[in-house]
Amino acid sequence: MQPLVRSTLWLGFFATILLSWAFLYMMAVDMDLDLLGRPGPAGQAMAAMDPRMPMYMPMANFGPVFAMWAVMMAAMMLPTMVPTLMNYERLMVSADGTRAGWVGVLLGYLVVWILFAAGIAGVQLGLLFGGVIDMLGVAPRWFSAVLLVVVGAFQFTRAKEVCHGVCHSPMSYFLGHWRIGFAGGLRMGLGLGAFCVVCCWGFMALGFVGGVMSLAWMGLATLFMVFEKLPQIGHLLIKPAGAILIVAGISLAAWPL
Repeated sequence: MQPLVRSTLWLGFFATILLSWAFLYMMAVDMDLDLLGRPGPAGQAMAAMDPRMPMYMPMANFGPVFAMWAVMMAAMMLPTMVPTLMNYERLMVSADGTRAGWVGVLLGYLVVWILFAAGIAGVQLGLLFGGVIDMLGVAPRWFSAVLLVVVGAFQFTRAKEVCHGVCHSPMSYFLGHWRIGFAGGLRMGLGLGAFCVVCCWGFMALGFVGGVMSLAWMGLATLFMVFEKLPQIGHLLIKPAGAILIVAGISLAAWPL
């Protein structure tokens, strides 16, 4: 029975990831965007819309924008959760862990990222109505350059180092904060999710550089965050990535129009 439950939960986990990416792809097609988030004729018309016009526009309302970000968090962050869930499974025998606790860890982690989705959806609408970004979430060059430098500089901070240490070594977190059962798993998942948000918020914010619906950016950011959490190489990627982002931001600001 246990192998069947394990297989069912893992299949559901990966199905959620695939369905999230499928939803985002269909959303991009519906908005007439290519994989890089570049708009076709219909997408260009949408980008040029004024959010203050007296008509209903989904991307100028909190509900649709929040839903988009929530699905995006599932698509991008659940793949990075695989090492953490595998570490929990290693403790299920030796530390009295349970399959309910496994679900709790996953749910707690996802709750934190959904809360983050609500926050960044609010930021997007604030930038939209403030005239900083367009309806597709694309920022002007100056804002993109500043964002690249800020996110790059964050890679060198103590906060990044500490939070990445937790994401990079979830076994150490489990051993120091171990709780049994679903409630215990949920508590640990919330803690892990909080550290992960601080560690990875910048890569979510970089969506405004090329457009929040760029599937290419989402895929690249997801791949990098997965590599960043690998025990063997993750710690070697933080500062080089920061340097690359800073150079990209400075180059973007200095590049002739």
